[in-house]
Amino acid sequence: MLVAMARRLLLVSTSTVFGTRFLEHAFPDLREVLEGVGRVLFIPHALRDHAGYAATARAAFQEIGFGLDSLHEAKDPRQAVLDAEAIFCGGGNTFRLLDRLVRLDVLDAIRSRAVEGMPYTGASAGSNLACPTIMTTNDMPIVEPPSLDALGLVSFQINPHYLDPVAGSMHMGETRETRIREFHEENDVPVVGLREGAILRVEGDAIELKGRAGARIFRRGRDPVELTPVASIAELVA
Repeated sequence: MLVAMARRLLLVSTSTVFGTRFLEHAFPDLREVLEGVGRVLFIPHALRDHAGYAATARAAFQEIGFGLDSLHEAKDPRQAVLDAEAIFCGGGNTFRLLDRLVRLDVLDAIRSRAVEGMPYTGASAGSNLACPTIMTTNDMPIVEPPSLDALGLVSFQINPHYLDPVAGSMHMGETRETRIREFHEENDVPVVGLREGAILRVEGDAIELKGRAGARIFRRGRDPVELTPVASIAELVA
């Protein structure tokens, strides 16, 4: 899977942090990454209500000075991607998102545009989509995409909404850390557990942890590494 070296990415753990409005916590970073962009192409396909989701996203982006078009409104989705100045891919169910984009035949177009340096931004499922695969999503497979392969814009996996085990909890089910360790029983790809409010800014080869919360980096056969913003993580996920 190709990793873009002209990357200009913003990968957000969640669209909404408690006590804030949609994407409000990411507004400063979105403004920076989208500098020079007039309109953003929104991908709402991780949710079923495309029109309602687009209305929410449009209001947020207009607030910070950007127009927004939604992919579900495009007569020619592939051409809309090829013409886009920037993309924001919303959250929801990652399996549905990947399945719909494959069906629309736009996945390779998104990848090629991002390789060329078009800003790709996303939250939750949209962040998962930037990874080599969607294997570290938290979502149920409510649909079956032809493959789990995603955009491969980064060489590592993301687990958005990462939660630490609750001290003293009597819950006997698997923790998020357990699930990631299971992933590493079969795969040798670093996983970045992004807590709520955490953001990854990728500019070329530089990868920076930003936002309001930290991250935990898991690598096969090694102890997890705990990081707080602002921190460079490129060497840890190479």
